Amino acid sequence: MSPSVGFVSVHEVAPAEPEDSTQESAQGSPAERIGTPVDGVNVIGALSPSRAGDFMSCPLLYRFRTIDRLPEPFSPDAMRGTVVHKVLEDLFDLPADERTPGQARDMLVPAWDALLAIEPSIAEMFGTEGPAVGDWLASCREVLDRYFGLEDPRRLEPAERELYVETLTESRLLLRGFVDRVDVAADGSIRVVDYKTGSSPGEWFEAKALFQMKFYALVIWRTRGVLPSMLQLIYLGNAEMLRYVPDEQDLLATERKVEAIWRAIVQARETGDWRPNRSKLCDWCAHQAICPEFGGTPPPLPEIEPATTDPAAE
Repeated sequence: MSPSVGFVSVHEVAPAEPEDSTQESAQGSPAERIGTPVDGVNVIGALSPSRAGDFMSCPLLYRFRTIDRLPEPFSPDAMRGTVVHKVLEDLFDLPADERTPGQARDMLVPAWDALLAIEPSIAEMFGTEGPAVGDWLASCREVLDRYFGLEDPRRLEPAERELYVETLTESRLLLRGFVDRVDVAADGSIRVVDYKTGSSPGEWFEAKALFQMKFYALVIWRTRGVLPSMLQLIYLGNAEMLRYVPDEQDLLATERKVEAIWRAIVQARETGDWRPNRSKLCDWCAHQAICPEFGGTPPPLPEIEPATTDPAAE
């Protein structure tokens, strides 16, 4: 690591961004609410699977989101994911026999109202050109209904939901993120579960989703000493399930990959070379107007004191 990058206290590193970033902004970072074994340790930086994925897909996107911290508009698809995740999280607070499709549908509007209470501006996505709120809520109900065709929540008792996890690598890189659900069997075996409200992806996107799951499995392995026996992706957009059985070599390779991504981030920070990478993902990017690939000009890099805060840390 270059000396110019410096070290960052765990308490100075900005929080990893969960799928429900609105909830985090209103309540504070879970890193501040949950004590962990690495509290107070100086780290070289921090990565979540989403920010690592940003850099792998487009270094300039990583810069816009992590260093410039540019705002992005709310989208119906993203908010559908947030609301559905909240319903599926709260569903397991109910007695097992009450975890029914009808109950989940009844929980949808209260979850949406709670989100609006935290961030009223979300409603702006339903402008004159956006979808009608009623149609959007109906699409959320369809997604929830598909869940019950894949699992019976009456027969499940998750050990953890919306679990914040973090660990340090030997280089003192902080890895962290939010796991939708952790199931622990009677024999101690661990299943890591992630809900996706979209459809099962093509090969490239599937690899990205599996990287995210292996990242979570690595953190759990390092913190609990138990290698997860199953990684399970539940795609509610088309009612499909992807299962993967990791092994130690998988997770060690993931750790090496994360370290390599961090080194590349550090190099980009030192050289100022945050080059764009044009791909199919550009169709969903909120920053095309300032992207060189589309004739735009990025804003000047913000000045950050390297001795106190590492701008490459998220």
